[in-house]
Amino acid sequence: MTLAAPEEMPHALADAWTARDADALAALFAEDADFVNVVGIWWEDRSAIRAAHDYGLTTFFRDSRLAVRRVKLRRLGADAAVVHARVSLTGQLTPDGRRAGPRSGVLTLVMERRGDEWLCVAAQNTDIVPGAETLRRGDAGLAPEDYREK
Repeated sequence: MTLAAPEEMPHALADAWTARDADALAALFAEDADFVNVVGIWWEDRSAIRAAHDYGLTTFFRDSRLAVRRVKLRRLGADAAVVHARVSLTGQLTPDGRRAGPRSGVLTLVMERRGDEWLCVAAQNTDIVPGAETLRRGDAGLAPEDYREK
């Protein structure tokens, strides 16, 4: 799929996700794109982005649905833009095959016009942790924390 405008990216990504089409998903990214997932795994090219999503979409995300809730566009000139998208994810499977609870997050997508199409050159996927302001490392690992006064 060719993107005519940068703000089409979140919906195109969700469509590829729903179709379980890692090739279509990867085609939305530049060959030298970077993608950082929710736990900080950093894929540094289209091939790695494709392989990681193919694995997820055929295993623990095979029954999932990614829905785009809100899109915000910030143009950085004629040939570059940042797109933020609020997304929700349902249907993820746990390691024992049960259905996990819903998640929500924010995708940050840096888009670049190359010729007549827009490609993603960098992406960051961030989970939203309700009631948390940051993460804190404790004896049991990372845990959500809120330092704001109530």
